[in-house]
Amino acid sequence: MTGNPAFSDRSQVLAARRAGETGMVHSWELVTAVDGPGTRMTIFLSGCPLRCQYCQNPDTWQMRDGTATSVEEVLARIRRYSPVFAATGGGVTISGGEPLMQPRFVEEIFRGCRAAGIHTALDTSGFLGSRASDALLEHTSLVLLDVKSGLPGTYREVTTRELAPTIVFGDRLSARGTPMWVRFVLVPGLTDSVENVEAVADIVERWPTVERVEILPFHQLGESKWVGRKLPYTLHGVRPPDGALQERVREQFRRRGLVVY
Repeated sequence: MTGNPAFSDRSQVLAARRAGETGMVHSWELVTAVDGPGTRMTIFLSGCPLRCQYCQNPDTWQMRDGTATSVEEVLARIRRYSPVFAATGGGVTISGGEPLMQPRFVEEIFRGCRAAGIHTALDTSGFLGSRASDALLEHTSLVLLDVKSGLPGTYREVTTRELAPTIVFGDRLSARGTPMWVRFVLVPGLTDSVENVEAVADIVERWPTVERVEILPFHQLGESKWVGRKLPYTLHGVRPPDGALQERVREQFRRRGLVVY
């Protein structure tokens, strides 16, 4: 019996993805002073299990919206910028979506980066932290960990998911000695309560490898993508946090002895 070529090709594609030889890439960006130290190539992967109300990139939620790309293609592009990374203390950040939807792909890219002496950063919610192998973390220089809320109920309201896996992942990173930059998105009326911020600070304070906490003020730049995809956008009309609110939240973290940006 002759096999179906289309089925065979699809099987080969899925096998390559499972092995980490290829992945679904949404987009690329070369940036400075965000997503980690120095000038960085940020690679956005497709697929995310969270549905954050303030997500700027709902177009990254579905794996099918990415482009199948091989590890070698990714590494070839990265190598072209290695002189820039060396000169600025920069490197490569893998973001999303949620990069741990494709952990083997991330592991292979980071393996190639570290072999070339290039700094690596993983930008993740931590919700799928259990999918990150020890080998992946061995090749990770820095984790940008999004702690989206500190109260479990608020976290569920923000993301539709549970907080606990992020805490477990942060505990694991800290025990390994992995440097972390924690990120917290400040949304008036959603994440800004004193109790919620204190709960985030309680969590972060337990991780001695946290080098800094970044308070990211909410903005409306992603609303057009929600509208374009006919998704209900619940934060329409919410204004960015003013300076006084931002300073109050930063002070809540500073009181714990944390470096705050």
